[in-house]
Parts: sequence; structure tokens; C-alpha cells
Amino acid sequence: MTVETPQQDWVAVEHRWFGLDRRTFKAGLTALVIALVLIYGLSALNAAIPWHNEIKAGQVLDLGDGATAVPPVGWQLESGTLTGGSATSLHVVLATGGATIELNGTSYDGSADAFLDQVERADKDTPGVSGQRGTVTSAAGLVGVVESRTSPSGDGLDVAFKMAIGTPEVVASAPALLIRVRAESGQFEHYQDEITALLRSVTPGAVR
Repeated sequence: MTVETPQQDWVAVEHRWFGLDRRTFKAGLTALVIALVLIYGLSALNAAIPWHNEIKAGQVLDLGDGATAVPPVGWQLESGTLTGGSATSLHVVLATGGATIELNGTSYDGSADAFLDQVERADKDTPGVSGQRGTVTSAAGLVGVVESRTSPSGDGLDVAFKMAIGTPEVVASAPALLIRVRAESGQFEHYQDEITALLRSVTPGAVR
């Protein structure tokens, strides 16, 4: 009588469940869990963990070359440097529940009005309606050009400053600062006082 030996891929009944080899479940489940964490877990964890860089009373933003601004207390500093730190570039992002404030500095020869024109031209393909242009003056005497914007995604405000006070030649050659405020629909008025206070706090630094 010939006794057939089990085939190599044969699985004994006690190790089978619905036709599957139960001995492979542990490794398979481990791989599945790892895959799910990589796909969904990290993004969910990132969303669940709050920022811990909250602005405290008395803290001041370093805008480079001695220029400063006072951020709203309680907002989160997501990018940028406070005075006393070491600023490597002028890019600041502040955020709170339904709004963000972004500050970007750059070199620009010309007026604040012309600088804002250039910014708006670059955004011409972005959906939205721009409001009437106006001005805002900081406590230090800097005059900025302001333009509001409304879009399906929310409301915004673009403010352009030239970071110097003096003759037209001095102002024209000074660095430019763009402040962009974006808020969810219906949220802008809630943060209006804090935004105004930040704009009023912008102070120029040294002009090279």
C-alpha cells in the first residue's frame, strides 16, 4: 500500500478557518495595522495634536533688520521668529480657529501701492472679488495700502507696507512687507480688532 505524504502547501484542518491558514493571521494583521497607520493614522494624529507655540503677552515678531510687529495673544506661531531668536527669513504664519495671518518680506523698488498691484496681478486667476483700496497707518508712522477680498472660501485682507519712513527716495528703496489675512466665511469680523492691532504695531527697522 502506498502512503501519500501531504503536499507542502497542505494545511491541517485544525489550522484552517474558512479555508485560510490561521497561522498566518498574526503576521497579516500586523501588516494591515501598519498599513492603516501609515495611510490614516499619521494624518489623524497630526490633526489631533494641537500646536504648542501659543503667543503670550509681551512677545514680539522679528521681521528682520530691526523691524517688528506685535502678534495677537493666544494665536499660534506656526512659522517665523520672535525677537530674541535668530530669524533666517521673513516668513511668518500665525493661526487661530478660523483665520490665518501671513507676513512675507521682500525687496522692492517702488511704492507700497505699486507693490500691491504686483501682488494682485499674480493672483488674477484666484477666484474672488476685491474691494476698494484704502490705507492704514501704523503707530510708528508707516503707511500701508489695504485691499479687502471676498471669495467663496472666505474673506481676506492684503496689506502692503514699505518698511521705511522718510523721503520718497528712501521709502521707494526700502524692503516691502506683505501681510495677508485669510478667514473663513463669517469669521473676519470676529478677529478684526486683533488684526487691526497687529497692523498698527508694525515698526520699521534699519534701512540699508
